[in-house]
Amino acid sequence: MAITVTTAMPTSFKVEILKGLHDFTAAADTFKIALLKATASGTGTYGAASTNYSDITGNSDETSGTGYSAGGNTLTSVTPVADSTTAVCDFGDTTWSSASFTSCGAMIYNVTNSNSACAVLSFSGDQTVSSGDFQITFPAAAAATAIIRIA
Repeated sequence: MAITVTTAMPTSFKVEILKGLHDFTAAADTFKIALLKATASGTGTYGAASTNYSDITGNSDETSGTGYSAGGNTLTSVTPVADSTTAVCDFGDTTWSSASFTSCGAMIYNVTNSNSACAVLSFSGDQTVSSGDFQITFPAAAAATAIIRIA
């Protein structure tokens, strides 16, 4: 079996927003991004039904390798703003340096809120780094592009 990843805002996250459980303002909650294994190396399905970082660890689907630590990287949150009628959230780009691993996707999760899933990202196939930098460059904080947006 293989990992299946669909870029999505988890349904549980949408409910948690309405309950006031996530604070994306700078220096508020702590958010991390964990990477998934190569497609053929895992077993889980990730997307709108994902609820927690434990979904990844429970399936042993987190990537591993040189330069990667379990749990992933801590993200620098940028205080949300409105772009026209859409609320948008952005993070600073993140890099795993001197890394060697393969990943097919990622999960952004809120450490402060019991590791709740906030976003699932598909890389549209395996991405491999060998003794180099693996960087995630977040798109612009705009209505059509932000990594987390509520229209």
